Amino acid sequence: METDPGMDQSAVTADDLSAQKYYHGTKADLKPGALIEPGFNSNYGQRKKASYVYLTATLDAATWGAELAQGEGRGRIYIVEPTGPIENDPNLTDKKYPGNPTKSYRSRSPLRVTGEITDWQGHAPEQLNAMKEHLERLKEQGIEAIED
Repeated sequence: METDPGMDQSAVTADDLSAQKYYHGTKADLKPGALIEPGFNSNYGQRKKASYVYLTATLDAATWGAELAQGEGRGRIYIVEPTGPIENDPNLTDKKYPGNPTKSYRSRSPLRVTGEITDWQGHAPEQLNAMKEHLERLKEQGIEAIED
């Protein structure tokens, strides 16, 4: 792929996305064709209106999303298709995991649900509890997800 030297290389256009499979973990009950859009309350932190929607190219990161999402019901992992540009998710890529090994992204454009992964395996209860405790400690320190 040829890129403009002045272009932000962390952004990817919709045309570059066709070869990659993306996932979104949540507790929302969605059907194929549904759009996951910014502007709704976030599943995380103070549950502010989200300026972005989040997606990942790894099933493990989507599993965390499904397990940690707020709300009722079971966790779900959807296969999604970005409808516009995506960029690296700074919640994970700027400090925690430089280089984006979790393949975590965000977009101001909707994500279209194209399918659902129904046979995914959750993390071990000890791992899940450790992550929840870690997130609670961060919250107590005033550290929550960044949006903008």
